[in-house]
Amino acid sequence: MLKAQNVSFEYDTNSVLLDVSLTVRSGTCVGIIGPNGSGKTTLLGLLDGLLTPSRGHISLENREVTKWPRRTLARRMALVPQETHLSFDYSVLEIVLMGRYPHLHPFGFEGPADFACADGALDVTGMTNLKQRSFLTLSGGEKQRVVIASALAQLSTSDNSDIKSKILLLDEPTASLDLAYQLEIALLLQELNAKGMTIIVCTHDLNLAATVCQELIFLREGRVINAGPTTEVFTEESVEACYGVEVSLAYHAASGNTLVVPLTPSNGTTK
Repeated sequence: MLKAQNVSFEYDTNSVLLDVSLTVRSGTCVGIIGPNGSGKTTLLGLLDGLLTPSRGHISLENREVTKWPRRTLARRMALVPQETHLSFDYSVLEIVLMGRYPHLHPFGFEGPADFACADGALDVTGMTNLKQRSFLTLSGGEKQRVVIASALAQLSTSDNSDIKSKILLLDEPTASLDLAYQLEIALLLQELNAKGMTIIVCTHDLNLAATVCQELIFLREGRVINAGPTTEVFTEESVEACYGVEVSLAYHAASGNTLVVPLTPSNGTTK
């Protein structure tokens, strides 16, 4: 269980999160949604232990996240950022192998088990045929899938028997993907979650959140304004309160999903 209790965070004197509390139960897929600047990315960094709360506590299995040995924590949680910038060029395989760093001894080199984990991650993300390509030559969507593969390699063990103890955090995982790859990533997240992996995804794609997440957290101006099971909190009223936009929710029979249709922009004029 990953838990935040009354967490606040400031950059210098700028308040980003205010008294945020949430509980992520093992084996669930949780979506964090909200407008730009609502604190979603900062919250992911806090949950992953990359940032320290100004006030409040974040714990994994009742132990403060910041008190876990960083190498041990990195074997349990992996973060996929929205953007990845490299100072040097690497091959796709080299990028994915970088995810194996918490499993290596200091000054150690990757062994057969590490390459097997990397190959497995490349396979599930559909990047095997590009593993010798330069990362810098890839499209935005291909780069995103490589970074997801690196995170999966970071969490992998030889037999993946402990997948239920793993947590994958993703920041806008489908933002740069075309429609086909958006669907593939959604299906991948659902498959990993079905196997027991805990997933936390920040996204502007409300349709993705409604499709893959069992629970949703609505953030606005650094505060949680609603949270709970998707079937209960994913309503027109919740979306409108969070985004300031009038919407209509429509059930799509062919997919079995609820879709969001924006009706009125936040300036009050109708298109």
